[in-house]
Amino acid sequence: MNWLDRLRSPRSEASTSAPAIRDTLLRWQALPPPDLDRPHFDARYVVINTAATGLDLERDRVLAIGAIIIDAGMIDPRQSIYVPVDENPADTLVEVLHFCGKLPRVVFNAGFNRMALERLWAQWLKIEPEALWLDLFWLLPAVFRPELDGPTRLAQWMTIFGIDTFQRHHALGDAWAIAQLFIALQGHATRLGAATARALAELERTRRQFTTPA
Repeated sequence: MNWLDRLRSPRSEASTSAPAIRDTLLRWQALPPPDLDRPHFDARYVVINTAATGLDLERDRVLAIGAIIIDAGMIDPRQSIYVPVDENPADTLVEVLHFCGKLPRVVFNAGFNRMALERLWAQWLKIEPEALWLDLFWLLPAVFRPELDGPTRLAQWMTIFGIDTFQRHHALGDAWAIAQLFIALQGHATRLGAATARALAELERTRRQFTTPA
């Protein structure tokens, strides 16, 4: 058993039938919204990441999705999911949606990951799930305030924090690294006064408004 086997949970044996997908969507829609004012040490987030053939939303396609739950500032490897995206991914996509619930979603590079996932959900499930997305591409420099020519790539931030993972450029492997970065960010952001998901969202909004990425 390798690192990936130990980290990811066994995939559920969900039915591929349309009624099963519909029932899962109805249960997801009935979930209550998350409390965005709950402090990080008492909150749950889901880190979500994709592996794709490239980063062009018009030409490239998603190959796999990985996600990990962060609960009260801790990563629980038992609460993770890794699913390949095949040519008929409705069942896979509803499984990911069910796993994420309505938790705030943490990504690195929402410009690709969020857009790609929302396109897939819209195309195959005919829904546009509403959720709060937090993008570490913007939040890491907003919280740690590097020089203007500071890091912009995931690999650079991993080097700065000495973070490693069991497999780079893998949907779940990079999600594992992003989750560790988010935990580091939570502690520093709390000391700066951004102690909740809502406060992080406002911090990201301000960073986006006043910064032009390199």
